[in-house]
Amino acid sequence: MSGWIRLIVAWATVGAFLVFGYGWMADLSSVMKASFLFVWLFGVIIWSAFGVVHEAEELAELLGEPLGTLILTLSIVIIEVVLISAVMLSSDAPTLGRDTMFAVLMIVLNGVVGLGLLIGGLRYGQQGYNLQGAASYLIVIIPLTVIPLILPNFTVSTSNGSLTVVQSVFFSIFTIALYVIFLVLQTGRHRDFFVYPKGDEVPLKVTPEAEAPKAKPAGSIGGHTLLLILNILPIVLLSKSLASLLDHGIASFGAPTALGGLLIAAIVFTPEAITALRAVSGNELQRAVNLCLGAATSTVGLTVPAVLAISLFTGQTAILGLSSTEMTLLAVTLILSTLTFSGLRTTVLEGAVHLMIFFVYLVLIFSP
Repeated sequence: MSGWIRLIVAWATVGAFLVFGYGWMADLSSVMKASFLFVWLFGVIIWSAFGVVHEAEELAELLGEPLGTLILTLSIVIIEVVLISAVMLSSDAPTLGRDTMFAVLMIVLNGVVGLGLLIGGLRYGQQGYNLQGAASYLIVIIPLTVIPLILPNFTVSTSNGSLTVVQSVFFSIFTIALYVIFLVLQTGRHRDFFVYPKGDEVPLKVTPEAEAPKAKPAGSIGGHTLLLILNILPIVLLSKSLASLLDHGIASFGAPTALGGLLIAAIVFTPEAITALRAVSGNELQRAVNLCLGAATSTVGLTVPAVLAISLFTGQTAILGLSSTEMTLLAVTLILSTLTFSGLRTTVLEGAVHLMIFFVYLVLIFSP
């Protein structure tokens, strides 16, 4: 029942903004009015994102790993790309794509991974996962992040962290090609890399709820796919209005520009983060690893080509190169992630270290 209520509210909001939205958005001088509209849209989009996650989880149970988790990750990243595109097309936001990708990497690789490993370590002592799968993610994440987010700061052709037309075209092709190759291997020949081998479970502090069998989800694959689409569409249709309100709010309050990327990342990845933390709490670290590392891979693999394509077609400048502080945080994050997922078990210590880096990132947004 709650799913249908969510759809009714979401589509009613879409209808309201289609009919009255132009008038509402024409004058945002009233702080009360602009705040109300933002909270309304923010709440509906977040609620719809939870609906996307719910339907994707149902599909995950029906399809199995890693295909089910891949559907969830791709659905969330599509929402992220739509929101970034909406903001870029409605205003001049040259660093938004970079800020959002960096925020996602910090939230997922440090915030969610750190909190998840902390919860899992406190509850189970140690948790296991498939090392080959984690290594496969990281070997793709490192070039996909370093090339678009660090390399532009050191090219001879540009000096502001942007790319030339030739670089944009070829970097987009290389990014898409590598991501597609990874997807083919993940869902085909090396599918077993992303599933935790049976019999390797850690018999430590296993709780009754972790051992309880899961009920098979009701409904068909086609039905859940339709509901997934019906939950995604309102987010797509409302994204332009939210983008205008977000841009207006940041400009009015003089907030850091990086806050826009953080808010978009939070809107998109909060439901998936909760799903990953629930998986860890249920002693399903492998699923959490697939969600977190898969989100980081898909975010860069899909967002970079989208941002560069918008830049090329609209003539806007897309600045992808991170600041020196952000490059340092990204380098530390990649090194830590490689070390964290280089052993067969995880503990509380790794979680605490990742969380510390995440808190440093939050502080630097408001006090660079």
